[in-house]
Amino acid sequence: MKRCGCLLAHALFGIALAAIGEAQAQYPNKPIKWIVPYTPGGITDTVTRLVTHKVQEALGQPIVVENRPGANSIIGADLAAKAAPDGYTFLTVIAAHAANATLYAGKLPFDPVKSFAPVSLVAIAPLIMTAHNNFPVRDVKELIEYARKNPGRISFGSSGIGAAAHLTTELFKQTTGTFMVHIPYRGTAPALQGVMAGDIQILVDVPSSMMPHVRGGKIRALAMFSANRVPGAAEVPTMQEAGGPAIESSTWVAFLAPAGTPREIVARVSAESAKAVAAADIRQRFEQTGIIGAGTNPEQLAKFLDEEIGRWGKVIKAAGVKADD
Repeated sequence: MKRCGCLLAHALFGIALAAIGEAQAQYPNKPIKWIVPYTPGGITDTVTRLVTHKVQEALGQPIVVENRPGANSIIGADLAAKAAPDGYTFLTVIAAHAANATLYAGKLPFDPVKSFAPVSLVAIAPLIMTAHNNFPVRDVKELIEYARKNPGRISFGSSGIGAAAHLTTELFKQTTGTFMVHIPYRGTAPALQGVMAGDIQILVDVPSSMMPHVRGGKIRALAMFSANRVPGAAEVPTMQEAGGPAIESSTWVAFLAPAGTPREIVARVSAESAKAVAAADIRQRFEQTGIIGAGTNPEQLAKFLDEEIGRWGKVIKAAGVKADD
């Protein structure tokens, strides 16, 4: 009887494995849900929709983008972390995801690393530093001199605590030995209104958000946090060209899946994402808005995320940033 039971168990296990293998071979056979933990229209949403539109063509099934904003991307990420790891749920994250690992250490309903399977880093957007039109500095060198002579008299805004723009400005302060006051806003749009109105003097964000207002004469561009000038904003000098430190910083867009998603599925979606990013029309759209296409494999993204978590963790601790500031 015991031997029969073992044989039956092995047979059932073999049937289950065969069913899983067949399901993976037929993947995908239904629409795929793609969670964007931010509102529509921003860089995260735009990049996701551009890339997944091509991915769905390759996979032969619709990809339905769901915007689930809230709590600094935690609400959407939690939904993805708890979804079935069957290849039918994916998540888009940006640099704030790496910062959350430190900002909310031990307080998240998921693990920023262990709860997800890396898929692909698809895009990088070097950040740009801008200033209010009447702020009396012409470049970054003068900004540093002014800030050192007037500690605490300069206010800088950001789209929120822990955003790439916030932490990049904190890194700038730490590197230059300056003190500026952080004014967090609930998103880029109100922060932009703040710098245009003169409520804050400095604002760092992505070129796609800032350059239309720079070119419209509403704010001034000081420098790009990049080693080389960025396509789509080539008139803006690099940080070093503007007399500042050699700081490179960006926000980025990466794709994740729930932990445990079959490796074959992750590898396929990763490869199709890379192909989409390499397409000429996507490259052109990216360059027009100051975005650099990436298209990594899962292993490369895992390494990148580990480095980003370590990098921003140091900045957060040195600046004493708290999630409820």
